[in-house]
Amino acid sequence: MALHLIKMAVGVTDFDHLLEVQALRRKERGGTSRFFTRNTPRRAEEILDGGSIYWVIKGQVRGRQFIRGFSAIHDAEGNPHCAVDYDPELVPTLLQPRRPFQGWRYLLEKDAPPDRGAAGDSDDLPVAMIAELRALGLL
Repeated sequence: MALHLIKMAVGVTDFDHLLEVQALRRKERGGTSRFFTRNTPRRAEEILDGGSIYWVIKGQVRGRQFIRGFSAIHDAEGNPHCAVDYDPELVPTLLQPRRPFQGWRYLLEKDAPPDRGAAGDSDDLPVAMIAELRALGLL
């Protein structure tokens, strides 16, 4: 059973905006898909066994990307950080509400939302409508 990470996509307004932001950062970083964090996960081996980074946008988990690896780096002041490399393909998930938090958290497989379209959901419904139906307990 894979272990995942979950992280807030700060300043991102929706799924498409996350795609745009990541494409811009990938271009700035020479084609590398990565984000930086202060601490390396202690359970990195479990995450690298098929784990993903789940992105929270506007209070809802909306997508995920496979994690490819972790690298120890140092910033301009010499402080240690961790670079998290992830797959550029952003997979939409069923919406799942999340309260705000800082940094990243571990996410167990059983608590991770399924991919959109994989759980018999209606892909033809707009995301906003799906969110409203879920909030009302109808989906």
